[in-house]
Amino acid sequence: MTRGQLLVLLLLLASQFTLTVDFSILNVALPTVGDSLGFAEAHVQWIATAFALCAAGFTLLFGRIGDYVGRRRVFLIGMIALGAASLLGGVATSPEMLLTARVAQGLATAAVTPAALSLLTVSFPEGPLRQRALGLNSVVMSTGFTAGAVLGGVLTDLLSWRWAFLVNVPIALLVVAIAPFVLRDSADRERSRLDIPGAVLVTGGLLALVYGATRLGEAGIADVWGLAAIGVAVVLLVAFWRAESAHPHPLVPLQILTRRTIGFGNIAGFATFAFESSLVFVLTMYLQHVLGLDALQTGLMLVAMGLGAIIGGSVAPRFIETFGVRNTVAVGLAIQAVTTGILVLVGPSVGWLWFVGLMNFVGAIGHVAAIVGFMVAATSGLPDHEQGLATGLAMMTQQVAIALGIPIMSTVATAAGGIDSLGALHVAIAVNAVLVLIAALLVAVGMPVRRSILRNSLN
Repeated sequence: MTRGQLLVLLLLLASQFTLTVDFSILNVALPTVGDSLGFAEAHVQWIATAFALCAAGFTLLFGRIGDYVGRRRVFLIGMIALGAASLLGGVATSPEMLLTARVAQGLATAAVTPAALSLLTVSFPEGPLRQRALGLNSVVMSTGFTAGAVLGGVLTDLLSWRWAFLVNVPIALLVVAIAPFVLRDSADRERSRLDIPGAVLVTGGLLALVYGATRLGEAGIADVWGLAAIGVAVVLLVAFWRAESAHPHPLVPLQILTRRTIGFGNIAGFATFAFESSLVFVLTMYLQHVLGLDALQTGLMLVAMGLGAIIGGSVAPRFIETFGVRNTVAVGLAIQAVTTGILVLVGPSVGWLWFVGLMNFVGAIGHVAAIVGFMVAATSGLPDHEQGLATGLAMMTQQVAIALGIPIMSTVATAAGGIDSLGALHVAIAVNAVLVLIAALLVAVGMPVRRSILRNSLN
């Protein structure tokens, strides 16, 4: 890498780390935050849901806007918004004030994540350098998610939950101060008009989908509002698909979704993000409700995932060059599935902690290898003016997967006996593993066989 490329990489990785930490940092601190600000017990989950709704619902739209107005501009505005929203959350004195901050953080995340990834892809030519950069980016995303859980426990126990917000402010300020001197936007921009009807339909559909899944996860599979929201989501997303096929300049050209590499790559991305994040949720319930660990101890148990993620991100680019994207993704998902499935053996004593840590470590290697392959497949073989679209789709897949994964597993565990029950958690773990294994088989059968996607144009 040149010095300029290295500076771009460091800056964008810092922003991605901050955003992924944001997603998980409050998870272990939700009861403390709720008690501090007077949230009703039934409404505490909205601290996480408000963020997830906006992060998932608006990512594709903001990614496409970057193709029109410039990714660097969207990136800078998003980082400024993130800093301001984090400051508001850190000084919040009421539930309404905190939820406003979480909505703003979600919107900032929806703007920054696709912009940062597209700036990264256009800064590195297709080939080993881009693979290495995407590998490091995947490590940062996974370790950021894990670090958020650890940091949330540390800050809550030793200082205050408010520092879970305030820690973002200096990082955002530093990134905004440096970015104009480091980042260079491509002059190759989309010149057609933005597809407003398509943007409204897909954003509304995604918001309804995430909201409905969250309601079903909280209130049960028979919740009327949750089922109604899922129905609305289906109607809006089907209408979006039909509208895009008839629009002269669609928000998402449907031909890009027919490319098997991108289609199956996004299937793999959804599976690995949805079911790894939901595994973290299930294991948190196991560690705290079954074994009786506190927030800090629970966070420290997840460090093994971070260590595995570093190894997975380091070896994945070499595996892609040697064995191809398809094999790397399929094997990575298979490792994630097997190490998850073995966790059905865990019992009610702390003597199982070493086993949980070992499976988390090995599983994270496969998880991040699959992420790197997903990112390579989802962003390669496209002109610069479509990178915002490609990265927007990839980040939408990631955000929607994380937002849906926990409600899905929560619904399974609740239906099997409740999240406090070891038997119900075993059922959720088994379902998790089976779904990841199905995704691995789909990728192995459906993704094109190529030693390196980066040496060929996409089908």
